[in-house]
This record gives sequence, C-alpha cells and structure tokens, in this order.
Amino acid sequence: MNIAPLVDVVFLLLLFFMLTSHFVQEPAIKIKLPGSQTAETTTETERTITVTKTGEIYFMDKRVDLENLRVAIRESGIRDESKFLRIKSDKEADVGLLVNVIDEVKLAGVTNFSIVTERR
Repeated sequence: MNIAPLVDVVFLLLLFFMLTSHFVQEPAIKIKLPGSQTAETTTETERTITVTKTGEIYFMDKRVDLENLRVAIRESGIRDESKFLRIKSDKEADVGLLVNVIDEVKLAGVTNFSIVTERR
C-alpha cells in the first residue's frame, strides 16, 4: 500500500491550519498594547479586563464601572487559584486608572493575574 498521497494530504492540512490560525485575531475592543522585551506569548483564552485610552473598562467584553468591577469579578468565580485573569490596557490609558483596576482585582481576591503587553 502506497502512503505517499496520504502523507501529502496530511502536510497540506497542517500547512492550511498553520496559515489560517495566524489570521485569528482577538475580537471586540481596539487598544494599542504597550511594548515589552520580556513579553511572553500565550495561546489560552483567559478572563480579561480591558482598559481603553478613553477610560472605559470592559470585563469579559462587557462594559463595567470601576465601582462594579470587584462585584463582577467575584460573581465570575475567578477567585479560584487555578483560574487566571489578564489585564489589557491601552498604552495611552491613564496609569492611575490602571492602578485602580489592579487594586480592585486584588480586593476581589484574585491572586493570579498579569498585565498583557506586546513583544517589540
């Protein structure tokens, strides 16, 4: 039995998935992430807080106020040690607002979180 055609098909499928997965982008809110030379790439979809340059806060793609952020985090059940929270902030966003968001995350009991950056 000749398996050369089967190997060709498998390689073509592999090439197709590798090329199309590159075009998958994160939906929703447009922000410019700050650059970092030590940034690591992750492929998992995590729970995310997004801070825009206009001062809007989104938790899991839903707009929330800073006052209601802690309640939203607690209701989502992120406080479990195995779950992780990502904070994405526009590089032009107010640093004071970002610090307030981090405070709310900590006050909600989340210990596993990171600030997302983009590799330069």
